[in-house]
Amino acid sequence: MQLQDPRLFRQACYVDGGWIESSAHGIDVDNPATGEVIGTVPRLGRAETRQAIDAAARAFPAWRRKTGKERAQVMRRWFDLMMANQDDLARLMTTEQGKPLTESRGEVAYA
Repeated sequence: MQLQDPRLFRQACYVDGGWIESSAHGIDVDNPATGEVIGTVPRLGRAETRQAIDAAARAFPAWRRKTGKERAQVMRRWFDLMMANQDDLARLMTTEQGKPLTESRGEVAYA
């Protein structure tokens, strides 16, 4: 799978400002069209799950203090990043799910 920005294809979980890998074996993700394993989804254990929950709990007070306008700016930036990477995100979805590329592009745009 060729992506314009290969950094978008991660096989780790983003927790507390960084990427963590699973301490257990991951779950293989297959391309339904070819049967090829295209990646592995981390299967987080109890410790990693606790780490994610604790990080979210620590981050929430700062998010809660943000105004609606500040939150909207964060969400708009996220949308802009998704649109800037729409083709790669659609290609990832198509490879993983087997749906037509046009449908995947539309799903990214709708998100």
